[in-house]
Amino acid sequence: MDEQKPQLHVVSCSFGKDSTAMLLKMLELGMQADVVLFCETGLDFPEIEEHIRKVEQNTGITVTRVRSEYTFEYLMLHKPIKRKKPELRDKTGYSWAGPLMRWCTNLLKTVPREKYLSELRKKYDVIEYIGIAADETERITHKCNNRPNVRLPLVEWGMTEADCLQYCKERVYDWGGLYEKFGRVSCWCCPLQPLSELRVLYSDFPDLWRQLREWDDKTWRTFKPGWSVRQLEVRFVFEREWQDSGNQLGTKEFRKELKKRLERVNG
Repeated sequence: MDEQKPQLHVVSCSFGKDSTAMLLKMLELGMQADVVLFCETGLDFPEIEEHIRKVEQNTGITVTRVRSEYTFEYLMLHKPIKRKKPELRDKTGYSWAGPLMRWCTNLLKTVPREKYLSELRKKYDVIEYIGIAADETERITHKCNNRPNVRLPLVEWGMTEADCLQYCKERVYDWGGLYEKFGRVSCWCCPLQPLSELRVLYSDFPDLWRQLREWDDKTWRTFKPGWSVRQLEVRFVFEREWQDSGNQLGTKEFRKELKKRLERVNG
């Protein structure tokens, strides 16, 4: 009979509102948290790093960090990739992710996390805690599928995303105001962000926007379908001018004039 491995309780944290609430409540309830695991992508808002330091200082925990052997920039722009389409065979890098090809999540988060956990599993019976809120029904099904050692405490506690944010705010965690500007605060360069949040990124985080534009200039797939970063800049500036002139966004006339502005810039 194989010797039974000791249990090791690993809390996987992105340090957004949900995983932070999970970690804090686990500690407050005296639950075991042997390893608090964070995947560094290099794409988090600076405020996230400050938030992690605050959590470490307030709780006394030490966060274990893992990362991919490759940077996002290398994978996006430079990694040699074999492609079937002739028109893409000379292109390097994965370029921007899309809804059906979220390579960045897999290579920058899932792969390094699972690599780290697979080493732990050689010695321990690893119990992994994941911060999925009770109202994230699709993610609940996905994360629990054939994974008996995964625990979803927020689901067990019935804590929704709104509950998690309120729970953290009551403990004076505010992420430097990020959640007052964005619905989610993971990778700042994600092309799956809604236009409303990209407007905020453009206006409030100029240094990050410049990096976004630089990457977009160097790759072969547009940042969003039909929209380069530079085209989005034109749109956001025009929207502000249009509204300042007392006009309403989204009208037929607005779309007509925006198209003209984009044609002038592109031409």
